[in-house]
Amino acid sequence: MTLLVISPDYASHLLPLAGIATAWRDAGERVVVATGPATAPVVAQFGYDRVNLPLGRGANPGVIRSDEQVAAEAQSLEGFFAATRLGMVETLTYQARERLTDLMWQPVDRARATLAVIEEVRPDAILVDHLAFSARLALHTRGIPYGDVVLGHPTALPVGDEVYGCPPSWPAAFDPGDEQLAALRALCERVATGFTAQWNEAARELDAAASPVDDAFALRGDTVLYNYPVELADGDGRVLPPHRFLGSVPRDEAREAHVEEWLATGEPFVYVSFGSFLSVRADVLARVAEALRRAGLRAAIATGSTDPAELGPVPAGWLVAAYLPQVRLLSAATAAVTHGGNNSVTEAVGSGVPLVVLPFSTDQFAGAAALERTGAGIALDPNAADVVALTRALMAVVDEGFRGRAPLAAAAEAQAERPGPQIAFETLSGSV
Repeated sequence: MTLLVISPDYASHLLPLAGIATAWRDAGERVVVATGPATAPVVAQFGYDRVNLPLGRGANPGVIRSDEQVAAEAQSLEGFFAATRLGMVETLTYQARERLTDLMWQPVDRARATLAVIEEVRPDAILVDHLAFSARLALHTRGIPYGDVVLGHPTALPVGDEVYGCPPSWPAAFDPGDEQLAALRALCERVATGFTAQWNEAARELDAAASPVDDAFALRGDTVLYNYPVELADGDGRVLPPHRFLGSVPRDEAREAHVEEWLATGEPFVYVSFGSFLSVRADVLARVAEALRRAGLRAAIATGSTDPAELGPVPAGWLVAAYLPQVRLLSAATAAVTHGGNNSVTEAVGSGVPLVVLPFSTDQFAGAAALERTGAGIALDPNAADVVALTRALMAVVDEGFRGRAPLAAAAEAQAERPGPQIAFETLSGSV
């Protein structure tokens, strides 16, 4: 049996997909990953075969820097980073306006390239990142079944009257005006209409008999796999299509001697990471570092694209590096501070770790609202939360009596008993 995994050339997307595929690898099956060249080391790390399939103009091997991208992508990233400093609605507005170029890149050409890969690999099963729209265009037009992996909060696949890019919920720390929200929704509706027209035009070019779709953002594969903890989705009132929740996707990380030596002391610590994109917000990371110092807490901080010098004085007992083994550190952390990205949230829940979440963009607001609603974390506005507020939140989540700690421990235990990769394997193989 051969599994084909199709992913954009971003480590943050490929890592959970590659983690899901371990169930096939460990069962002795062949795994082939179709992605771009930047993430080739990730594919090699898992021991998979790789075929070249770039699906976007940008790439991210682990830490993204705008000066390492092509000119158009660099300009888009700089605009995005600037928008995050203005607020929730401003960021979502910027992202909506960029959507027609960053989600459907060379759709006909990339769809045909996807079909060529399928013809070459001849897979028995296919896993695709839901946001790999050009690849899913090919599969949908040809009627090829696949596992549709939704990374991030489930609102990445809109249902009911939801509009892609317009969050149905956000944390109490954010208070957007009604007029702002109405303008954002109207913009997202226009973008959805334009995106769907682009999809339908490309589909007709691939197959003149292709039936038009009403909303390309809401279109899904035969099997929907949410890479998300069911505990965070329960009770949010959304009616989902037939699906399976995978929870977190455990993955092995190479043991690093200096990290193991640091962990060996057994002292409590807080893990901090803003992921591969939002680590550019050095101002927020510096405030978090100051709050940790004031609280007297030990910390492991992945600085990403931020210069560690911008954190201020680093206490002797801290672990600070551009990149740190997140899964390994979360397995021992007392609490974590995150931007609310998919990997950070799912891996923290999978380790039973409460969070302070500072959402900046996309579905991070809905995800932060879910953490707040379920008591798994505390959500703050990264642009408004001062050191005092951050210190207060940190002291709350490290407390052994924090209300989310027991439910998180139960969620982690449940996921350990039934890991996400096994759920995906059984679902796609028809054994459940």
